[in-house]
Amino acid sequence: MAHLAHYREAHPLPFVITHWINLVAMILLIISGFNIHFPFWAAFEGIARGIHMFFAFVLVLNCIVRVILSFFVKSAPTGGTRRTDTDIKSWLPQTDNRHQAGAWVKYYLFLKKDHPLSAKLGVPQKLSYLLIPPLILIMAYTGLCLWGPTMNAPPFAAGLNLVGGAMMMRIIHYFLMYVFICFMFIHVYLANVEGTAPTKLMFFRREHGGLVYDPDKHAIIGEDELDEKH
Repeated sequence: MAHLAHYREAHPLPFVITHWINLVAMILLIISGFNIHFPFWAAFEGIARGIHMFFAFVLVLNCIVRVILSFFVKSAPTGGTRRTDTDIKSWLPQTDNRHQAGAWVKYYLFLKKDHPLSAKLGVPQKLSYLLIPPLILIMAYTGLCLWGPTMNAPPFAAGLNLVGGAMMMRIIHYFLMYVFICFMFIHVYLANVEGTAPTKLMFFRREHGGLVYDPDKHAIIGEDELDEKH
């Protein structure tokens, strides 16, 4: 299947910025988290804790900003079009997603060669993206339950008592880190499985020609011969 065109309207600049912040914050949280859990670099231990807490707050704040922006910033609701609509609509069920859940699952399980002609985000993508903000908040909560300045505060002390103490909370926090690591690898794979055009657009703002899609007709109406160097 030929690629749908990848236009800047799919990823407006505010979302590119929040994406970059997410990437940097998650990488530094993972590195510092490993060093806190397994102090493989003793000289880095104190710095690692500072980095971990700072970027934890950055990640939570960035997540909140991204969700708020989705109600105001417009983006292309599907690939192959420059038409825009409020971004939150791309997170929710769309006409182009109707009856596509099974086809997307087959595609992800390598039982279908070409991905379905669907909305900008496939059904499993929508579900996973909707889960990320709550997971970030849960991760933040478990972290604050383990952080000295906050662990004795009533909301966090209650959480510690609920799971049976700091050690169990630490295990939960550590396990959730692997959930985010798995998500990152899967996200990178799915974004580039049919070409690197989406990544070039997200990171370098390079548009890429391809099939042009009409959201009203729910059909391909032509092909854009846009120069990749545009």
